[in-house]
Amino acid sequence: MNVAYFLTPKSEVVWLPVGNTMRQALERMERHRYSAVPLLDEEGRYVATLTEGDLLWKIKATPGLSFEGTEKVRLVDVPRRIDNKAVHIEAHMETLVTLAVDQNFVPVVDSREVFIGIVRRKAILEYCLRFVDGRAAAAPAAGGDEPR
Repeated sequence: MNVAYFLTPKSEVVWLPVGNTMRQALERMERHRYSAVPLLDEEGRYVATLTEGDLLWKIKATPGLSFEGTEKVRLVDVPRRIDNKAVHIEAHMETLVTLAVDQNFVPVVDSREVFIGIVRRKAILEYCLRFVDGRAAAAPAAGGDEPR
């Protein structure tokens, strides 16, 4: 299966420029109710995934930081606890499934490393469920007439 089949294109994805501030990130994530968003550089390349946890840990580690003060903190200065990996558009389904174990979404880049969208964990799980359901329907039930 091709990654493009599962792709949510960049135009439909909430993302942030890595030069934005914590306040911009907090407000945008709250407005869209997302707990994680991709960060992109000036050329549109995927840099990292910013999570609510990253923002909370930065606030905790910065004594006296108020909400108003977050407009002075750039996202490049917010440490990220988890290094979410991106995949190339030509990646295999196995790679997506492996990454989705630990990531809510998998960022997708083109051959120039430019961010083109994401594959959501939900889409990957729905694909896997159809595969498992197909196998279950083809296999005889163990023990005869027991319900599956």
